[in-house]
Amino acid sequence: MGLLRTIAIILLVYYGFKFLAKLFAPYLMKRMVNKMQEKAQGQQQRQQQPNVKVGETVIDKKPQNKNQSNNSVGEYVDYEEVEDENK
Repeated sequence: MGLLRTIAIILLVYYGFKFLAKLFAPYLMKRMVNKMQEKAQGQQQRQQQPNVKVGETVIDKKPQNKNQSNNSVGEYVDYEEVEDENK
Protein backbone atom coordinates (compact mmCIF):
# COMPACT_ATOMS: atom_id res chain seq x y z
CA MET A 1 0.00 0.00 0.00
CA GLY A 2 2.93 2.33 0.76
CA LEU A 3 4.40 1.85 -2.73
CA LEU A 4 1.14 2.82 -4.45
CA ARG A 5 0.82 5.88 -2.22
CA THR A 6 4.40 6.95 -3.04
CA ILE A 7 3.81 6.51 -6.79
CA ALA A 8 0.54 8.47 -6.55
CA ILE A 9 2.29 11.33 -4.72
CA ILE A 10 5.10 11.41 -7.29
CA LEU A 11 2.59 11.48 -10.18
CA LEU A 12 0.52 14.16 -8.46
CA VAL A 13 3.58 16.36 -7.91
CA TYR A 14 4.77 15.78 -11.49
CA TYR A 15 1.44 16.68 -13.12
CA GLY A 16 0.90 19.54 -10.70
CA PHE A 17 4.30 20.98 -11.65
CA LYS A 18 3.51 20.60 -15.37
CA PHE A 19 0.18 22.37 -14.90
CA LEU A 20 1.72 25.25 -12.93
CA ALA A 21 4.57 25.54 -15.43
CA LYS A 22 2.08 25.97 -18.27
CA LEU A 23 0.33 28.71 -16.31
CA PHE A 24 3.38 30.68 -15.18
CA ALA A 25 5.93 30.04 -17.97
CA PRO A 26 4.56 32.69 -20.36
CA TYR A 27 4.56 35.30 -17.60
CA LEU A 28 8.12 34.43 -16.54
CA MET A 29 9.38 34.42 -20.14
CA LYS A 30 7.76 37.79 -20.87
CA ARG A 31 9.29 39.27 -17.74
CA MET A 32 12.73 37.88 -18.63
CA VAL A 33 12.53 39.26 -22.19
CA ASN A 34 11.51 42.70 -20.87
CA LYS A 35 14.48 42.74 -18.49
CA MET A 36 16.85 41.82 -21.30
CA GLN A 37 15.40 44.55 -23.53
CA GLU A 38 15.78 47.16 -20.79
CA LYS A 39 19.37 46.10 -20.20
CA ALA A 40 20.19 46.28 -23.92
CA GLN A 41 18.58 49.71 -24.24
CA GLY A 42 20.53 50.96 -21.22
CA GLN A 43 23.79 49.74 -22.73
CA GLN A 44 22.95 51.35 -26.06
CA GLN A 45 22.15 54.67 -24.38
CA ARG A 46 25.42 54.61 -22.43
CA GLN A 47 27.33 54.05 -25.69
CA GLN A 48 25.62 56.97 -27.42
CA GLN A 49 26.04 59.44 -24.56
CA PRO A 50 29.74 60.32 -24.64
CA ASN A 51 29.99 64.10 -25.05
CA VAL A 52 33.10 64.37 -27.18
CA LYS A 53 33.98 67.57 -28.94
CA VAL A 54 35.12 67.42 -32.55
CA GLY A 55 38.87 66.79 -32.76
CA GLU A 56 39.16 65.66 -29.12
CA THR A 57 40.91 62.37 -28.39
CA VAL A 58 39.25 60.02 -25.90
CA ILE A 59 40.89 56.97 -24.34
CA ASP A 60 38.31 54.54 -22.96
CA LYS A 61 40.66 52.25 -21.06
CA LYS A 62 44.33 51.90 -20.30
CA PRO A 63 46.09 49.25 -22.40
CA GLN A 64 47.43 46.27 -20.52
CA ASN A 65 51.18 46.20 -19.95
CA LYS A 66 52.43 43.11 -21.78
CA ASN A 67 56.11 44.07 -22.05
CA GLN A 68 57.17 41.52 -19.46
CA SER A 69 59.26 38.66 -20.82
CA ASN A 70 58.56 35.09 -19.87
CA ASN A 71 61.90 33.73 -18.67
CA SER A 72 60.46 30.37 -17.71
CA VAL A 73 60.19 29.32 -21.38
CA GLY A 74 63.88 28.67 -21.78
CA GLU A 75 66.75 29.76 -23.98
CA TYR A 76 66.20 30.61 -27.64
CA VAL A 77 68.32 28.54 -30.01
CA ASP A 78 68.78 29.57 -33.62
CA TYR A 79 67.76 26.81 -36.04
CA GLU A 80 69.80 26.17 -39.14
CA GLU A 81 68.84 23.53 -41.67
CA VAL A 82 71.65 21.22 -42.68
CA GLU A 83 71.54 19.55 -46.08
CA ASP A 84 72.28 15.85 -46.30
CA GLU A 85 75.41 15.20 -48.40
CA ASN A 86 74.38 11.62 -49.29
CA LYS A 87 71.46 12.64 -51.50
